[in-house]
Amino acid sequence: MSEQTFTIEHTTRFSRIGMSVLAVLLVTLAAAPYWADRADLRLLAEIFAYMALASLWNLLAGYAGLVSVGQQAYVGLGAYLLFGLSMLAGIPPLWTIPIASVASALVAIPVALLMFRLRGHYFAIGTWVVAEVFRLFASQVSALGGGSGTSLPAQIVVSMAETRQLREFLIYWVSLALLAAILGIIVILLRSRYGLALTAIRDNETAALSNGIDVKRIKLIVYIITAGATAAIGALIFLQKLRISPDTAFSINDWTAFVIFITVIGGIGRLEGPIIGTIVFFVLRQTMSDLGALYLLMLGLVAIAVMLKAPKGLWGYVADRYGWQLFPLARHVVMAGADKKNDRVEM
Repeated sequence: MSEQTFTIEHTTRFSRIGMSVLAVLLVTLAAAPYWADRADLRLLAEIFAYMALASLWNLLAGYAGLVSVGQQAYVGLGAYLLFGLSMLAGIPPLWTIPIASVASALVAIPVALLMFRLRGHYFAIGTWVVAEVFRLFASQVSALGGGSGTSLPAQIVVSMAETRQLREFLIYWVSLALLAAILGIIVILLRSRYGLALTAIRDNETAALSNGIDVKRIKLIVYIITAGATAAIGALIFLQKLRISPDTAFSINDWTAFVIFITVIGGIGRLEGPIIGTIVFFVLRQTMSDLGALYLLMLGLVAIAVMLKAPKGLWGYVADRYGWQLFPLARHVVMAGADKKNDRVEM
């Protein structure tokens, strides 16, 4: 009797189709400056920013179990570092984005060591308090306008490119590249041994700990990566806006509440969730933003309806019902030489 062998596969037929579609979409979006107008490019760049922020928050809360309501701290920190390095140190704005990312990741280390002493809702409140401390500190920096904020000087803006159109193109392409890089990093992370650990932590932290997983170390790594990437997105957002103030840079409504809404309705704990949630959010915003306060009420009603009908989010519902996945993340044990459709066990 021959000995049976098994292999581990990440891809499925649907994920191969999904990755092909995403590749075509990426190329199409990269060519957007040639077929879209200025307003469309700014809207697309904003969509990319929210999709990236939601994907990072999903990694933090959906996989590592760190439910933060203070991620605006790193959005604002990255933005203020961009303005400070550009205006006070004379560094070209686009070069300040990776610098702001690395600096924010370093700042996140002592913050994480402090926050990790808290658990559950205390951790969530603690992250909001940290964000408020950052906001108050930024309001005291008189060189950057104090509490009223400041605008990026015209000579710094012009130094990015000769024409306004080219500047718009550069910001758009950097936004798309950042989103692609963040999604790529998350996919690589989740497919590594750290991804297995994160999946175990997401499913049952106590069981993961009992199986020898260094939960605190994994969470620290995820927190630092998320902080650095969030700061890069924050810097780019305010480079597009060209003006900054403490209230806008550290807005819990814009950079955390909407991001949580996007992740929850899309599907927390699944990489596809923030993508679907961002599309839904912007469709609702573009069609109902003229309703004023009713717009926020409608967002709340949509969130309640999704949580009642699909507790795992829209993509969670689809994935559970049809087994679809856009990204090759799930691990399947396949018997070598067998019919893969019938001899496949998902992990």
